[in-house]
Amino acid sequence: MTAIQPDEALAQAYDGITAVVDGRDDADLQRPTRCRGWLVADLLFHLLGDAQRALVALASPAAGPADVDDVSYWRGLPAGGGDDGRHAWWVRRSAAAFDRPTGIVQLWAETAPAAVRAARAADPTGYVATQGHVLRVPDFLATLTTEAVVHHLDLTPELPGAPPGPLAVRVAVTAVDGLLSDDTVRPTGWDDHEFLLKATGRLPLTDRDRLELGESAGWFPLLG
Repeated sequence: MTAIQPDEALAQAYDGITAVVDGRDDADLQRPTRCRGWLVADLLFHLLGDAQRALVALASPAAGPADVDDVSYWRGLPAGGGDDGRHAWWVRRSAAAFDRPTGIVQLWAETAPAAVRAARAADPTGYVATQGHVLRVPDFLATLTTEAVVHHLDLTPELPGAPPGPLAVRVAVTAVDGLLSDDTVRPTGWDDHEFLLKATGRLPLTDRDRLELGESAGWFPLLG
């Protein structure tokens, strides 16, 4: 399998988000998402925070070694299909402070490409600090990509558009696969999107899923 360039996967993930929201009017940006209680504008503001966090982290190299990688990073975060209540509340209030939801789209369109440029310029052998952890730069970019892909799928139930790009999806699927036990095989009927939606609690497991997963079904959702 061809190795994935982490910066290219992030660029594809962020371009996918832009493709979904670009040109949407205020009414579209106030449609619901798969994130309970969040409108499209709220979720985009949350993603904007990730892009801003990327700019800060990539401009502030840290000393190694890393204490987590692109898989173990997720084990320290709550799983359950949604964000922490206080963070969710803060996001909603912050997004509502914009005069119009389209203002968030404009800020995203300025910030996301800047984060990608910073990713491309970063030392791939370096380290960054974020959210109380130290990661290798490629692993950090993979965490951003994984979150963007999952949230891309969150945007699409009432705001259909192009699906997330294949390179970005491969990064997200690899991370989620890493959270499964070594002896777990994902159900054969799942495509990558269904796997991500079920692994993050966006879609419930069916009886057939539980039968195929066996004891591993108790690990779901694998991340929030």
